[in-house]
Amino acid sequence: MLRDSYGNGVSVISQAALDHYDAGVRLFLGAEFGATEAFRSAIDLDDGFALGHVALARSLMMSGQMPQAKEAIGRAQALSSELDARQRQHIECFALLFSGQASEARALVKRHVQDHPRDALVAQLCSNVFGLIGFSGEVGREAELLAYTSALLPHYGDDWWMMSMHALSLCETGQITASTSLMDKSLALNKRNANAAHFKSHAQYEAGETAAGRRYLSDWLSDYDDRAVLHGHLTWHAALWALHDGDAAAMWAAVDAGVGPGAAKGLPINVLTDTAAILYRAEIAGIPVAPERWSDLSAYATRFFPETGQSFADLHAALAHAMAGNGAHLAHISNTAKGFAGDLVRPAARAWDAIARQDWGTALSELVQVMGSTERLGGSRAQRDLLELTYANVLLKLGQVTEARRSLATRRPVLATAPPLAAYHA
Repeated sequence: MLRDSYGNGVSVISQAALDHYDAGVRLFLGAEFGATEAFRSAIDLDDGFALGHVALARSLMMSGQMPQAKEAIGRAQALSSELDARQRQHIECFALLFSGQASEARALVKRHVQDHPRDALVAQLCSNVFGLIGFSGEVGREAELLAYTSALLPHYGDDWWMMSMHALSLCETGQITASTSLMDKSLALNKRNANAAHFKSHAQYEAGETAAGRRYLSDWLSDYDDRAVLHGHLTWHAALWALHDGDAAAMWAAVDAGVGPGAAKGLPINVLTDTAAILYRAEIAGIPVAPERWSDLSAYATRFFPETGQSFADLHAALAHAMAGNGAHLAHISNTAKGFAGDLVRPAARAWDAIARQDWGTALSELVQVMGSTERLGGSRAQRDLLELTYANVLLKLGQVTEARRSLATRRPVLATAPPLAAYHA
């Protein structure tokens, strides 16, 4: 039996097919463009290569091609009966994911990597803030993610991908110096690892290094394929840096080049959440936002997320609908939100509604139901700062300046000195 680049035995008929697969895995783990083509090349050489079909399914999923992805995972399942236990369970992890059984998939992945820690494509499912742990909706998910990558790290040696995953876990638990050191090691081994570039930006954000962050990301993005999965989100980070630096022109240039609907080529969840966040953070920073930007985003949310269930998306869809005056869709979210943190989305949606009407008292009463456990909504600390800044802004609108300052100083000290809030500096 041949072995993949991580040492796992793989049922495949040729080294050439496995080489394409390994190349695809490297591209996928680095969030580079081209993984789908590499996996297709692998199964063109061996259509019976079950794990090649699984990898293709995962890659197609991450490019938003769900019908084709489901077809590919179905093909893998049809081929699974002749495989060994490791490969069958590998397929089952993804089958659970594709069937919408996220909690079951998460549990199986965690069991699987205990026996097969270097099965990287499976391990990847629970890594990152957008993985099965990150979107679990549970209190303590950041600590759980750190425990997960801490257990895996010793099995990977000097592996650039796992280094970057563990560095993010460190960053999200406040260990910025250790995170930056490990991230730099990852980038030294593979400077085109977009995950590492992304997480380095998070570490710089958490350290308040706005000027350095802008320089680094501008240079790194210059030759990153705009079809790659993280291009839009990294462009959001560039827009956020510009906002924090008071450079509105650069912020809008980034939004219009690679963040908003019609510009970004990434997943709809990233287009929606990133655009909603930057638009509202611009508004509360005192930068005018054209009403058509909100109406366009509300229409986008209606198209791609007509029903609730993905709480992180629902949170941002509700914001878009509120700011666009789309009362019907906003009411649908506030009344029916379900999913891993639906109980938090509902009061958040009502808060967005009150904010759009400048009913600051009602907004505050709704937001206080959310602020104690925002981590359950998903996303990184940088992304959840949308709520931190909104909460502080509502307090300022109510004249509670001391409480607004205390909230930022205790909850997000990196933002406390000069928060991007027009009301704070008025």
